Amino acid sequence: MINENEKIPAGALSTKGTIGTEQFDPAEKFAKGTHVLFAVPGAFTPTCSEQHLPGYVEHADKFAAKGVNGLYCLATNDAFVMQAWANSLNVNNKVTMLSDGDGGWSEKLGLTMDTGAFGGVRTQRFAMIIRDGVVTNLFVEGPQAFEVSAAEHVLKHL
Repeated sequence: MINENEKIPAGALSTKGTIGTEQFDPAEKFAKGTHVLFAVPGAFTPTCSEQHLPGYVEHADKFAAKGVNGLYCLATNDAFVMQAWANSLNVNNKVTMLSDGDGGWSEKLGLTMDTGAFGGVRTQRFAMIIRDGVVTNLFVEGPQAFEVSAAEHVLKHL
């Protein structure tokens, strides 16, 4: 698993673009500034939709006031599903939705889990603070937990 004080690895994530999808290299995007990346097991799932993503949307201004350049939500869903999920929750560009469709980048991080018949390999629930391309804080949830990756918890560490 990636550790604090390690550089974010390169990868190929995607976002919903104006036409189709756009590629997103996390190593390049997070190289300068302060960013918060949080991951969910899946779009439209109960905890993710009712608490996790909404918490970051609700507190987006507080993150910005603490010098965070961007908030990013990662899941193993495709970019179109991520955009539909954002639209359903009125994210309004407060959080950039990132797709790791095959879980390959999450696997590089060592932050995947096998959910079996539920959905196969998914991204674990986590959050991290990234400063100038380096993970300064990493918050990984235990099984069935939602505490340390919540927006309120991450805000306390900025």
